[in-house]
Amino acid sequence: MPISAVDAIDPAFQHTKQQLLHPFRAAQWAKLALVGFLAGELSSGGCNGSSFRSPTNPSGGQPFPLPHPNLLLYASLIALLIGLGAVLWVLFLYVSSVMRFILFDSVIARRCDIRLGWSRRHEAGLRYFVWQLVFILATLVGLTVLLGIPAGFALAAGWFKDPHRHLVPLVLGGMLLFFAVMGFILLSLVVHVLTKDFVVPEMALENISAFEGWRRLLPMLQSEKGSYAGYLGMKIVMALAASVAVGIVTIVVFLILLIPVGGFGVVAIILGKTAGLTWNLYTITFAVVVVCIVLAVLFYLISLISVPAIVFFPAYSIYFFASRYPALGALVNPPPPAAPQFSPLPPPSPEPIG
Repeated sequence: MPISAVDAIDPAFQHTKQQLLHPFRAAQWAKLALVGFLAGELSSGGCNGSSFRSPTNPSGGQPFPLPHPNLLLYASLIALLIGLGAVLWVLFLYVSSVMRFILFDSVIARRCDIRLGWSRRHEAGLRYFVWQLVFILATLVGLTVLLGIPAGFALAAGWFKDPHRHLVPLVLGGMLLFFAVMGFILLSLVVHVLTKDFVVPEMALENISAFEGWRRLLPMLQSEKGSYAGYLGMKIVMALAASVAVGIVTIVVFLILLIPVGGFGVVAIILGKTAGLTWNLYTITFAVVVVCIVLAVLFYLISLISVPAIVFFPAYSIYFFASRYPALGALVNPPPPAAPQFSPLPPPSPEPIG
């Protein structure tokens, strides 16, 4: 019988506790952190960095002027960075797609094996990767149409030429457009969550595409609208609570690490000033590389802290969906082994007389 969104919390919590703590395995924890990070389970963030200042002119105290910029070189560098960023984004999306299945297998088997999982799931990950590309493209096209049609209408009507005379339609139209865009974004997020929570298990267990998985999922959604809406609402509440808890622990850990990391940064700045470094192509490239390395380390540290959430939320979706999807339910709750059948012993033969 299908269980509710509330009833799925306790088995998911017990599953997480047993997988991570009974017994505790540091290697498995580290692997799950890497899989969760690459699967896109973490929210991205940014940081502010300090910079070297150009050495001052001893006579006047003014900074030395930077060399005359080579516009063609800078334009080529910017184009190269944009192209490299696009290639890295596509590569990360593919790796993330495969890691989504590895995370699913890790929760089901209660053991994370990245090498074996990659060899088993790279084809399913490729199908999910294609789905994500199509979905992202469709979302961008939808937003473009949603924003472009009202903007084109307002431009054709001349509202932007004299906005003071058309203030009321601009304000009302802007409010309607805002709510329409927010609704479209919310719908896109719901589709994304339902895909990774319910379509991915179908793809993993039946070797089908995401489009076929959605064709099978839609009748389930239509038959239990309230249950799936409750699942989404409960997941939002728990995700907010988990974000607060992880955020508090992360802040404490960062404060502890701030002293050695900050000291290293101060020493680097002093050494840079002493050596007379200025911002140029080489120092900027070096700074970008260092910042990327530091951010990668910080994100992995956050992922290590978030391992309980990385395991709990997939387990929550698995236990909720297992009661509605028999193929998954057979993995989560395998039937007990059948009792061995013993054939009755033949009756003893009578002993001969005499």
